[in-house]
Amino acid sequence: MTRENIRTPDGGTLELFSTGAELASAGSGVVIVPPSMVTAADYTRFAQKLSAALGRPVHTFNRRGRGSSSPQPEDYTLDVDIRDLQTVMKHTSSTDVFGHSFGGAVALHAARTLPVERLAVYDPAVSVNHSVKADWTAEYERAAAAGDDDRALAVLQRGLEAGGAFSSRMPLSMLTLANKLTAGTSEGKQQREMMRTGVREIKAIIAADMPAEPFLALPLETLIVVGEKSPAYFGIACGQIHDVLSGSSYTILPGYGHDGVIKAPDRLIKELADFYAG
Repeated sequence: MTRENIRTPDGGTLELFSTGAELASAGSGVVIVPPSMVTAADYTRFAQKLSAALGRPVHTFNRRGRGSSSPQPEDYTLDVDIRDLQTVMKHTSSTDVFGHSFGGAVALHAARTLPVERLAVYDPAVSVNHSVKADWTAEYERAAAAGDDDRALAVLQRGLEAGGAFSSRMPLSMLTLANKLTAGTSEGKQQREMMRTGVREIKAIIAADMPAEPFLALPLETLIVVGEKSPAYFGIACGQIHDVLSGSSYTILPGYGHDGVIKAPDRLIKELADFYAG
C-alpha cells in the first residue's frame, strides 16, 4: 500500500492510500468513499481483498476532518466531498466508485455529474423523500454544548442505530455509561474526535434530500447492496432509487449488518469484483 497527500483545487489536502498500485496498467482503479465516524485505515482489509480479486488498484482516502486531510469547513455541504471525490478520481485515473453509508450518499449524488462508469454502494445513507430523519440533533447539541461528550455520542449512536437494533433500544443512560467506560480505548477516542463532523454530515444529507427521479442521471451500471441486518432506513431510500433506475441491480447481503464492508466477507468481495469486471 502506498500513501500520499494530494492537493485539491481549493488549496486543501487529502490523504490518499492506494492498494495494488503496481496493477495500474490493468485498467482503471476503484475509489472507495468511506462513511462518517471512521478513517481510511478501517478499510485496509476490504481494499486489499477487492484489489486482489479484481486485479486492479483500489484507492481509499481520508475525507476532510480525518488523518492528515484538511479540516472539514464549518459551512460544509455535500458539494465539498463531491469535489474531493472528483480530485481523487482525476489523480488516480479512476472511473469506478464504491461508497459505504455516508460515503454511499456522497457517491450517489456525485455520480449524477462526475464521469463515473460503474457505481456500487453499500447501505448508502442517502435521503430520498425524507427517508433520513434526525430529530435527535437538538438533544445532541445540548449535550455537546454542556461538554458532556459521552452523552452527546450516545445520542448520536442511538440516532444512527449504529450498533444495531439492540443498542438503538438501549436507554440513553446505559449508552452514556458505556461510552464513559470506553473513552480511553482507540475506538472510543476516534468516535469522540469524529462525532462533530459526523453530525455535520448528517445535516448535509438531510439538506440534500430529494425525490428519486433525479437519480435517473446515475450510471446505467449501478449496484446497490444492503445488509440484511442493517437499519431499515437504508433499504427505504435504496428501494426508491432502484425503482426509478431501470439498469440498477439491488441485492441483500445475508447475515451482515451495516459494518459488513469493514468485515470484507468473501461473498461481498466476489459480488463487487464481478460487478467492476463488467
